[in-house]
Amino acid sequence: MKIYTRTGDAGETSLFDGTRVSKADPRVAAYGDVDELAALLGLARAGEGLDEAGRDLIVQLQRDLFALGARLADPSHKIAGRVAKATLGPDDITRLEQWIDRLETGLPPLRHFILAGGCPAGAALHFARTVCRRAERRMVELDPPVDPDLLKYVNRLSDLLFMFARAVNHRAGVAEVEW
Repeated sequence: MKIYTRTGDAGETSLFDGTRVSKADPRVAAYGDVDELAALLGLARAGEGLDEAGRDLIVQLQRDLFALGARLADPSHKIAGRVAKATLGPDDITRLEQWIDRLETGLPPLRHFILAGGCPAGAALHFARTVCRRAERRMVELDPPVDPDLLKYVNRLSDLLFMFARAVNHRAGVAEVEW
């Protein structure tokens, strides 16, 4: 199979239900932001400052983001019921909350806003959080609206990425810079 299909040469792409839309369509922009977030997490995974558990966590998040992108490209809900790996729901949100709670253990309490930065992996995770927030804003704009669990997932994910960045920087011995 060739990587190029030529079907997008005129600035259009297909959603999972076969609908042709502009590559500037808000839905395409939303799943494009999710794709960018997954790639940025790959950059964080390659960066200094992560242990094996952190890399494994990122791989799981990247898998989740592929599922999220599939769901966003499927406004007719044709894939969600057929492809188990494309589901995200309450259990996944709970999993993120548990990870947040674990990462927060041992961190100094936040008393001020902090500036993004730190070791390479920590800085990339801070950057990933901002891309996650952009994806969330795009998802809120979609019509028809996305599954509320997907919005909850992305909202919680940005919290996780913030806490993950703090934990990675803390373990690397990099002090947080307060604003």
